[in-house]
Amino acid sequence: MEKRELGRSGIGVVPFCLGGNVFGWTADEKTSFTLLDGFIDAGFNFIDTADVYSKWAPGNTGGESETIIGNWLKQGGKRDKIILATKVGKPMGEGKQGLSNAYITQAVEASLKRLNTDYIDLYQSHDDDADTPLAETMQTFDDLIKQGKVRAVGASNYGAERFREALKVSKDNGLARYETLQPEYNLYDREDYELKYESLCRESNIGVITYYSLASGFLTGKYRSEADLDKSKRGGGIKKYLNGRGYTILSALDKVAEEYKTTPASIALAWVMARPGITAPIASATSTQQLEDLAKAAKLTLSAEAIEMLTTASNY
Repeated sequence: MEKRELGRSGIGVVPFCLGGNVFGWTADEKTSFTLLDGFIDAGFNFIDTADVYSKWAPGNTGGESETIIGNWLKQGGKRDKIILATKVGKPMGEGKQGLSNAYITQAVEASLKRLNTDYIDLYQSHDDDADTPLAETMQTFDDLIKQGKVRAVGASNYGAERFREALKVSKDNGLARYETLQPEYNLYDREDYELKYESLCRESNIGVITYYSLASGFLTGKYRSEADLDKSKRGGGIKKYLNGRGYTILSALDKVAEEYKTTPASIALAWVMARPGITAPIASATSTQQLEDLAKAAKLTLSAEAIEMLTTASNY
């Protein structure tokens, strides 16, 4: 399958990324192993997680997703078949958050241990840290790359000007730069990324890895009325999409999905993949059926007409 480079890192990924946010939450270890095996066996290679996943689930403390992936790697011998991305910066306990040299240095070792690996392919700032100078953060990342513990770094949840400033700090100081940005982006949530980040990322050759690529599941077509909101643990976040524009998007997805004899979810992901400058959308699955459905997107080539129909239906 086609591979796309993560910025200028030299790291190539198949343009669909499996989200590890469900591991240790709505997918237990056994299910997670099955999903990871199925993902690799289908020819994919890009897995995204974070140290804080899935701290929010009752009884969890954080690190559960990384631990599950690490246990899978330990018993499967598949480290060389995957591009592994994780994140640092979200609160992990008393005094454990942010992007200072002291904390990143501590957090990366904890992630490496949980992941049962001696290097992370893409290490991402999960949140901006206004209390730490950008030069300190980027110097720390540069050191980790030189030590071989990290291959490339990226950012998530950065304001556009702050992200631009981070790139300048790296350039001015001869340090490793953020090669990727992880923004919210999907057929419904387009405006913020397209107006604030898209031109910068394309001009600077930044890899773009989109999260909420299916709008928390809305773009699968599973939620079409308020009565559907109790279908999953994420249903409560869907209500904001149940409006005229949301229904117009679903209608367009239904038409294109029928034309391509596939599902709205795979069409929605294929549209993101077709957007110039996008490296890979992230989507998670809790069953092999869901995974197979999402995987179809990477094998779809939407026509210009289909892309235009979806783009017009989702105009903001």
